Amino acid sequence: MQRLPSSARAAGRLAVPLAALLLAACAALQNGADAPIARRVDALLPVDALILGEQHDAPEHHAIERETVEALASRGQLAALVLEMADEGTGAVLLGAAASETQVRDSLAWNDKAWPWQRYGPVVMAAVRAGVPVIGGNLPRAKMKNAMADVSLDAQLAADAYAAQQDAVREGHCKLLPEAQIVPMTRIQVARDRAMAQAVVKARQPGKTVLLVTGGGHATKRLGVPQHLPTDVTVKTVRLQAGEAPAEDRASLAAAYDAVWQTPALPPTDYCATLRRTS
Repeated sequence: MQRLPSSARAAGRLAVPLAALLLAACAALQNGADAPIARRVDALLPVDALILGEQHDAPEHHAIERETVEALASRGQLAALVLEMADEGTGAVLLGAAASETQVRDSLAWNDKAWPWQRYGPVVMAAVRAGVPVIGGNLPRAKMKNAMADVSLDAQLAADAYAAQQDAVREGHCKLLPEAQIVPMTRIQVARDRAMAQAVVKARQPGKTVLLVTGGGHATKRLGVPQHLPTDVTVKTVRLQAGEAPAEDRASLAAAYDAVWQTPALPPTDYCATLRRTS
């Protein structure tokens, strides 16, 4: 047998691994950060509920939400769009696909100061134009006082998860809340998650997917809305991540969400500095 030169033998050894690497790279492009949103959504289906956890001030996140609505609706798979940004009991359910934006906003009792319509109008109207119900899922302010005093909410999560939720409330308020307010504010957070879960359950349709748009903290599997869904409701959660997550947070993000979709970083903002000035 003729012996190949060492360079040729080396090339032969590399041929198969290189081909495998190229195939893996193609798969990553099809299903990863560079893939169209419709393809990424497909990778998570079928599920009864899909939760997108946004950063509220990230424009790319609102674009992804609209594309997700369009991807599901174009195939007749979108059962409803549920929003943290509107209260339970509100919704553009019976208005019809030709409803005006004013009619839709009125039906949702939209609070433009808290949730600028410029950000959320496109995703809401994409659902309306597709003939899909748009439903408010958040706990109304009128019910928050009762939630703060409702001790039964303390048992809605496992002890370690409830403690983690309390820590999230502390961090979310930049450690400015008096300790006496941590438990009442945690109860509100739990009550909001439960209200959104109930809205998802009510909107469920066989063979279709309810899309919930909410903040990233409400979407986490360990602490958020998924904890309050019945066991027969299948759910996938996506964290919309503005910029690359710190290395120390990546493992916890991978455990808390079924997927993390990274978007361009936003300009640095010290949210706590703003909160300190207004508190």
